[in-house]
Amino acid sequence: MEGILPLYKPRGLTSHDCIFKLRKILRMKRIGHTGTLDPEVDGVLPICLGRATKVAEYITDAGKTYEGEVTIGFSTTTEDATGEIVTEKKVDRNFNRQEILDVLSSLTGDIIQTPPMYSAVKVNGKRLYEYARKGIEVERPSRKVSIYSLDLLDDRQEFVGDTVSFRFRVACGKGTYVRTLAVMIGERLGFPAHMSKLTRTQSASFSLEDCYTLTQIEEMAKEGTFTDMLRPLEAGISYLPKLAINDKLAEKVKNGAILPIPANMEEVTGPIVIETEQGRALAIYKQHPLKVGMMKPEKVLRNDAEI
Repeated sequence: MEGILPLYKPRGLTSHDCIFKLRKILRMKRIGHTGTLDPEVDGVLPICLGRATKVAEYITDAGKTYEGEVTIGFSTTTEDATGEIVTEKKVDRNFNRQEILDVLSSLTGDIIQTPPMYSAVKVNGKRLYEYARKGIEVERPSRKVSIYSLDLLDDRQEFVGDTVSFRFRVACGKGTYVRTLAVMIGERLGFPAHMSKLTRTQSASFSLEDCYTLTQIEEMAKEGTFTDMLRPLEAGISYLPKLAINDKLAEKVKNGAILPIPANMEEVTGPIVIETEQGRALAIYKQHPLKVGMMKPEKVLRNDAEI
């Protein structure tokens, strides 16, 4: 059994909890997720089964879309609703719609973020949340992340209250902390803030509409119709550029051959999917680090018996 299972992860479970449950339901071990979702976040979590685990990292690296809520008026230790309050400041003025739109616009594009203390980023061999749980504050490395779009999902013209909450949609690149983005929105409005709700609505080519719940998966597994839920591994890398090759060249690719980069792909800096003329992905290639104009295999996806 192989393929990609678009899972709807519910709130209250870790990504690892979902993997544990699926291993029991499906009675298989070779299962992997494609980017951790915090327990309080729900939404799209593509699960890779069997050989499809080879493309998990490429799904993780793909863009994501979230719909969330930011609450202005107090910050928390975790930058979300699960943490303890750190700073409170009553919202003593009104925000007009244009002011919020301007802030969202200012945070679109490449921005610099500092990961929250309660995160999995490693510093000196330990994850930040390990330090945070012991009350130890360490210097955190800032990094550049890409915000492709940041939209307000609220029709109000004016925002009033001791605390102010509004919904937003963000499309972003790898490594973005949406919790931190909510804090940054508050900072630019002049108040402490945190992310009060979050749902992942898109991961690579998978959306909420594609997803199945754990209950649905368990029922279909019992009925023997589970494979109807699976998407081919090609679906996980559909966003990558592709090069179709003939059967003769496919034999060389399966043996790890170095290939010339086609003229129309000379500007591609990331991974390239090498596929058969029938659209079956054979391997993922990248630019050769030493040989100009050539590319080498980063990962072979199928061998002789699997073509």
